[in-house]
Amino acid sequence: MDLYQYITPERWERFKRFSDKLETPFLVIDLDIIRAKYAELRKYLPYGQIYYAVKANPHPEVIALLRDLGSNFDIASVYELDKVMALGVTPDRVSYGNTIKKEAHVRYAYEKGVRLFATDSHADLINIANQAPGSKVFIRLSVEGSQSADWPLSRKFGCHPDMAFDLAIKAQKLGLVPFGVSFHVGSQQRDIGIWDDAIAKARYLFSALKHDKGIALQMINLGGGLPASYIQPTQPVAEYAAEITRYLKEDFGEEMPQIFIEPGRSMAAEAGILVSEVVLISKKTTNATVRWIYTDVGKFGGLIETLDESIKYPLYTEQTGKVGPVILAGPTCDSMDIMYEDFKYDLPQDITIGDRIYWFTTGAYTTSYSSIEFNGFPPLTAHILK
Repeated sequence: MDLYQYITPERWERFKRFSDKLETPFLVIDLDIIRAKYAELRKYLPYGQIYYAVKANPHPEVIALLRDLGSNFDIASVYELDKVMALGVTPDRVSYGNTIKKEAHVRYAYEKGVRLFATDSHADLINIANQAPGSKVFIRLSVEGSQSADWPLSRKFGCHPDMAFDLAIKAQKLGLVPFGVSFHVGSQQRDIGIWDDAIAKARYLFSALKHDKGIALQMINLGGGLPASYIQPTQPVAEYAAEITRYLKEDFGEEMPQIFIEPGRSMAAEAGILVSEVVLISKKTTNATVRWIYTDVGKFGGLIETLDESIKYPLYTEQTGKVGPVILAGPTCDSMDIMYEDFKYDLPQDITIGDRIYWFTTGAYTTSYSSIEFNGFPPLTAHILK
């Protein structure tokens, strides 16, 4: 790995001074990166209202920084709601973006002041009408083709545009405000064209509801999906933003609705470096050419996105000798706890027990996915780079 493709020499030295004495495994979060990512989105999507996806990295200092920068927040649960409100975020800056929620949790959010809810089903819509009367709702569309994302999200969430049409009508009849539509093209989406199809579906709904029922939707939530820099190349966010803007202008012209975006991975991932230690190195046969390297962090300690080897993190070690292929596995007594077996990383032959492996672009979906006590291991610790 080319270290300085992912970090400047000055920042690496600062990181090393901060992290060398800390006990592994741990994550170091650089708030300067998050600040820069926020500024980048404001620059290239200036018309978009940012709703940071708290689930990506819920560290209090991350939330506080984004609060002060002016971000809104997308929450997936009332527990995230409590977290952001405890840090001074007012409910008018919160969107309850999970379409799967208990009736009691809808009521709790409403009582706390939240008035913006996502939905994609009749049952959920009725819960919102009963427990959050008069609220704004946006209807999540299913997006075909999101399998081109590294972490697809299309099967569990969203509904067909025809059903979304019916839900908007029902929302109005129930006394709710059919505010808009949303979609998610899949996390770490590489195909920019997927946004084109999704925006076209939104345009259809806007037109059909206005023409047939007199319902004027006001907002499109573009969701997440913007990429971070892992080992596979992606286009810069500026190019994604330019194409998304073009798609919106082609479909809506001068009648551009309000635009929401929900960055999570693209905001937080590159701000994090996870540091692990080699626990064991072994071979399964005497003459094997591939080494097994076991580290003190694995799928259950924050690296669950290596499931099916979906997300491939840039790895760095300080050894500089000849390299060879390895299988990387975690420390738990579970055979599922293998991060990379089919995809072979090449690591130095002279790496040994006790050496450190640095996992770049791990600021998103690591601490928030980390298990509480599997095999007795504690959750992944996070530190803010000072």
